[in-house]
Amino acid sequence: MKKFLLILLLSLLVPAITFADDRGYVGTPPGFYDDIDPNAPDDDEITPNYRKESDIREDEDVPYHTFSDENNTNLGSSESVKPTKNYSEIYNNLEPANFSYLHNIDPDQYYDTKDAAWSVYPLLRLNSAIYFKNQTIEPGYYLLTPREHKGKWYILFKQNGVVMHIIPVYDRDYTPEKFYDQHIPKPKLTKSQKIHMGILKTVGKVKSSKRKEPVKSYLEVNDLENYFVSLIIYYGGHKYSTIFRTIRL
Repeated sequence: MKKFLLILLLSLLVPAITFADDRGYVGTPPGFYDDIDPNAPDDDEITPNYRKESDIREDEDVPYHTFSDENNTNLGSSESVKPTKNYSEIYNNLEPANFSYLHNIDPDQYYDTKDAAWSVYPLLRLNSAIYFKNQTIEPGYYLLTPREHKGKWYILFKQNGVVMHIIPVYDRDYTPEKFYDQHIPKPKLTKSQKIHMGILKTVGKVKSSKRKEPVKSYLEVNDLENYFVSLIIYYGGHKYSTIFRTIRL
């Protein structure tokens, strides 16, 4: 009984015990709440004081993210807006190719296609003519092939293995990750075809008979303003952008 009373007494006294810190304060230090206004709004209730562009003087140095529209939507500075491409300037600055291939044959085509059962280059079907400077690309089917010459990139327009046109590239960039998986549909196989492909993959793991996957390719054609058309050729790990006119100047 005495032991129970002792435990009960200690449980009542422990919450009342406090410890002083190194400066001799017990609990909250004096003056801790002196600079706090109990009527001040919370931080999440404060509305940013955005300023309109018309309210700012021309000689005033304005930091980033200060402009807003009538709905108080942050517009940011001009540096945060990606500039629109000037296709007229891009087209005018491109220089036509000043070289050609012997007998108009692409010498590297054999090495690109020797491990594939079909052409690895994207196929373009033109229903009407397009123009690049003084070249007219007539309607028809063309295999588009990216090639480098003296540090510059070009797209070869080929028919029946013959180079018909050499068009300069104005932009070369990396192909986005998983691009081909999202844009090239996978063929629907029957059960027997799936078994056959599984056997080929198993046999392909043997070093002496390993099958090489062909290069993947894709083609995008976009109509632009002022009678321009853009061709973006995806070939392997890179994409190549070219530009043409739909009317002759």
